[in-house]
Amino acid sequence: MATSKFELQRNTFGKLILTSSDGEVFEDVSPVRAFPIQSPLMSISMVMGDGREVAWIDQLSDLSDTTRTLVLEELEGREFMPEIQQILDVSSFALPCTWTVRTDRGDTAFVLKGDEDIRRIGSTSLLITDNHGIQFLIRDMFSVDKLSRKILDRFL
Repeated sequence: MATSKFELQRNTFGKLILTSSDGEVFEDVSPVRAFPIQSPLMSISMVMGDGREVAWIDQLSDLSDTTRTLVLEELEGREFMPEIQQILDVSSFALPCTWTVRTDRGDTAFVLKGDEDIRRIGSTSLLITDNHGIQFLIRDMFSVDKLSRKILDRFL
């Protein structure tokens, strides 16, 4: 599937307006990633509030700098999935326990309730859900530091 030809801008209320190549205007569109973890820069659908797709982005690099910036800003405002870079400490290896981690958004602590709250995504990624439903991503469990890997091994 090829990237749709369109223009993107914000209205005075900050909502995205998409104008297709044939001049049709769609107000209040939102980007939605098809594969947010495995391919975050590819396969993005521009959808209306009712879920109807009005444009497709095969790769973000297909877009102009201005349009790409608008899409990324909108995605960042809608998605919150901190990426764990290092596990600093766990309170216990018995569950529930408190994890202290360093993420791409700063250091934080969360409670892990059970083993089922750690899910494998593909062969190297993990998705960890805390007691409040916030999801934390470990993009590659084999590339984290030695201590973090040792802790992960106890829970996997």
